[in-house]
Formats: sequence, structure tokens, C-alpha cells
Amino acid sequence: MGELGTSLTDFFDLTGQGHEELFASAKDAWDILPKIAAYLKKNLPKGTKGKLVGAPILGKDVYLGEGTVVEPGAYIRGPAWIGKNCEIRHGAYLRENVIAGDGCVLGNSSEFKNCVLLAGAHAPHFNYVGDSILGRDVNLGAGVILSNYRLDGQVIRVQKEGHLIETGLRKFGAIVGDRASVGCNAVLNPGSLVAPDAKILPGTIWTGSKK
Repeated sequence: MGELGTSLTDFFDLTGQGHEELFASAKDAWDILPKIAAYLKKNLPKGTKGKLVGAPILGKDVYLGEGTVVEPGAYIRGPAWIGKNCEIRHGAYLRENVIAGDGCVLGNSSEFKNCVLLAGAHAPHFNYVGDSILGRDVNLGAGVILSNYRLDGQVIRVQKEGHLIETGLRKFGAIVGDRASVGCNAVLNPGSLVAPDAKILPGTIWTGSKK
């Protein structure tokens, strides 16, 4: 079994996902993370086509796609670009620079910041997704945390071609490939790389690369 690669296409099928300008700028998958803010500032559509239930709070720079529902008690601070037919559930907190593709679930008591969720990704219960990318149809079990900051504040390192390399980022959670599943109450430490279709068992404290 070879080593897990680090390009976007090692983790994700980007066909039909849109946001080509953002994805084209990356040599390694994590390269897009510091570019999300500028991409949204330049490209975020105006207005919204989603449905607000009750009185959720939306900032001024928030776009919701057709069929997306935002439940009472959700707070989308923005900038945020949410695709079609998504669920933003009660108690969800979307901070700055969030992109979600079609059919995503951003759930109860879950927090999102500077991240990308591709189509069908679910973070439905008590999750933290910061400075991370979730692939198509990824599922995070209840209580899964994608930790994005080292306790010592050092630059985050990842395994590449048999060596630890510095990413240049002090905030970097995880790259979780298409269809991967992470069990309840698992913690992915900063700089975690999870391959497509991988399974991480409940309660795991994970560091490194998972095929």
C-alpha cells in the first residue's frame, strides 16, 4: 500500500462541484485554506434563494442555494456560500468563510469556520469543523472534532513522501476524503489526512495519515 498523496485529486472528485477558481490554485490540498476568504470576497453571489424557518440570524454576506433550509436558532455570520438543498439545523454556528456544496447538513451545536464541505457532506451533531475540507458524502459522527491548532502554536506539519513537511499554516484541521466516515467522539488532530472511503473508529484520537 503506497503513501497517501496530498493533492486535491488524491482526496476528492471535484467534478461538478463548482468553485473551480479556488480549487485550481492548490498544489497541496491544504493550499486552498488561506485563499477561501479572498475567493468569497470576489465571487460570492448576491441575494439568497433558501428558506428561513422562524428567525435564524444571517449576516449580510450569505448566499443560500435553492431548496436550502435554515432552521430557527442557526447563526450564519458569513461570508458563506451554501449550495442547494442543504440543511442548516437549529443551533448551527457558521463563522467566517464557509463554503458548502449541494445536499450538505450543518447540524445542531456544530461550528464551522474557514472550511469547505463538498456535496453531501454531513456534520450533523456537536461537531467542530475549522480550517478543513470534507469530501463528498463524508459523515462525521456525533461529537467529532477536527482540531485545527497545536497546543504549542507551532506551524502544522504533515507527512509527505516519507518526510514531515511544514504546511506554513498555524490553523489547519483535516482533509477528509470522499465518502470517509469518522465515528462518534473521535478527534482528528491538526494536519490529519484521511483518504477516500476510510473509516475512523469512535473515540479515536487520530494524528497523521489514514488510508
